[in-house]
Amino acid sequence: MSTPKSSNQTAKPEVILASGREIYLRLAAYALKHWKYLIIAFVGLVIAGATVPLFAMYMRPLLDGTFMNKDPEIIKWAPFALLLIFFLRGVSGFMSSYSMEWIGRSVVKEIRSELFTRLLHLPVSFYDKNNSAQLVTRLIYHVEKVSEAATKGLKVLVQDSVTIIGSVGVMLYYSWKLTLIILVVAPIIAVLIAYVSRRFRKLSQQIQDQVGEVNQISNEAIHATREIRIFNGIDYETKRFETVNENNHQSYMKRVVTESLSMPLVQFLMAIALSIVVYVATHGDRLDDFTPGKFMAFMTAMIALLDPVKRLTNLSATLQGGIAAGDSIFSLLDETPEKDSGTEVIQDAKGVFEFKQVSFRYNSESDDVLTDISFSVKAGEKVALVGQSGSGKTSLLNLLPRFYDGWQGEISLDGLPLETIKLKNLREQFAYVGQDVTLFNDTIRNNIAYGTMRGISDEQLRLAAESAYALEFIEKLPQGFDTQVGENGTLLSGGQKQRIAIARAILSDAPILILDEATSALDTKSEKHIQNALETLVKNRTTFMIAHRLSTIEKADKILMMDAGKIIETGTHKELLAKDGAYASLYHLQFDND
Repeated sequence: MSTPKSSNQTAKPEVILASGREIYLRLAAYALKHWKYLIIAFVGLVIAGATVPLFAMYMRPLLDGTFMNKDPEIIKWAPFALLLIFFLRGVSGFMSSYSMEWIGRSVVKEIRSELFTRLLHLPVSFYDKNNSAQLVTRLIYHVEKVSEAATKGLKVLVQDSVTIIGSVGVMLYYSWKLTLIILVVAPIIAVLIAYVSRRFRKLSQQIQDQVGEVNQISNEAIHATREIRIFNGIDYETKRFETVNENNHQSYMKRVVTESLSMPLVQFLMAIALSIVVYVATHGDRLDDFTPGKFMAFMTAMIALLDPVKRLTNLSATLQGGIAAGDSIFSLLDETPEKDSGTEVIQDAKGVFEFKQVSFRYNSESDDVLTDISFSVKAGEKVALVGQSGSGKTSLLNLLPRFYDGWQGEISLDGLPLETIKLKNLREQFAYVGQDVTLFNDTIRNNIAYGTMRGISDEQLRLAAESAYALEFIEKLPQGFDTQVGENGTLLSGGQKQRIAIARAILSDAPILILDEATSALDTKSEKHIQNALETLVKNRTTFMIAHRLSTIEKADKILMMDAGKIIETGTHKELLAKDGAYASLYHLQFDND
């Protein structure tokens, strides 16, 4: 039985979304690790924010002391005071910008590393329920949104808050009565911002999900380009992509409409308050209370509120986007990693296996894919699994390196239950060659000498390649073993990729082999060479083989004929032919077709 395939949509666990405050506090914890830079940034933001109301206060002595009273002392220091204000603003701006960007990129680096590490440690069952494109979207796009919230958000929040508090303080100092007119609109603006925040978070979540869908469909189209052309699926894929692309466009435009309307509305409310202030200040006896400098200082502080209030309104979009991204990221970071309760360590396993009444299902909602499996394997035996697609062959082999847990019954290796063996140590006992070969976008050398095999000698590398009959084509390549193979080995033929995978298994020298149609992509000449190499390789090694072509397993010590998750026949090739049962029928069917 094959493992469950991923659906088009990422399976989302039914959990209650964390509150925005909880998510933002969790994100803030990453920034607090870099507290030295955070202090520098905070000081810079406070100084930069304070220069705005400081400039407003500067207007009164500038106008009254120079143009009105012509005070020589004020005339003397006024130009230098202006330079000082803008010098402070420039230096503090650099301090805050550089420090915040350093913190932001450090947070991105740290979260990405944690996400990547978590992805490497999640159980295989997690990947059965989640597609790769959606996961990559979280790793790349969502982390960037978090960085934007952590840097831009904090910058606006601190600097503009200081500016607003300082400007309001200046206004209160010069006229608390007029300032109250401005503060009347504050509750209205607060209600508006609260509504906008909720809408932004909802839209941000939609946009992030849709970006994942765009990524997913694009990824599928790139990898399935041959199938799309052969089966005339271009129109279908185009419409499919246009649907999610249009949905993404509409969500973005809803967000733009919300953002575009909220800013002018807030500004208009502020403008109403400003207009009332100007009217009141310039009518009746109130005008006598103001000198030109005092009035200009008040107006400068009042006008200085517009941009900070606007940015704080826009900040909602940034923060809610970051919070939605953080929610997505933390839901992945909070996934339970692969469990390893093992304490035993095996040194060079003999490869003795015992299955006792093993049953297994992928989840509680599905039916058993393996039922009452019992058999034993001696050290060095070659065991072949045969049966129609969906009979449970792959599912059975997936239990050996514990890609899946939760079976009923007992599976032991060298007398030790599999679950008692340390997971890493258990998997070190296996080498694997599958029908769908995975190669990394790296050199042939690094694809053969992968993982713990890095650093082996050239002699060992050449011997493994020669044993897999890969040396002959590797030496003909321009850079030999240092040739880049491209994404998943696209620069190599199917047979060449499979021989690279076999060379990797040979080099690992593991005591247990899993061969899943290991010669399926080879031509007749290559297959003959590989069969000879595999015969040498499997000596004194326990080997499990899945084969659809029964001619490749005639020399197996034990053949398990499977059907619907059960072993229905067991024996050697000759014994099963003599039984004239299901295996014999399948063999004769293939033989007659050949």
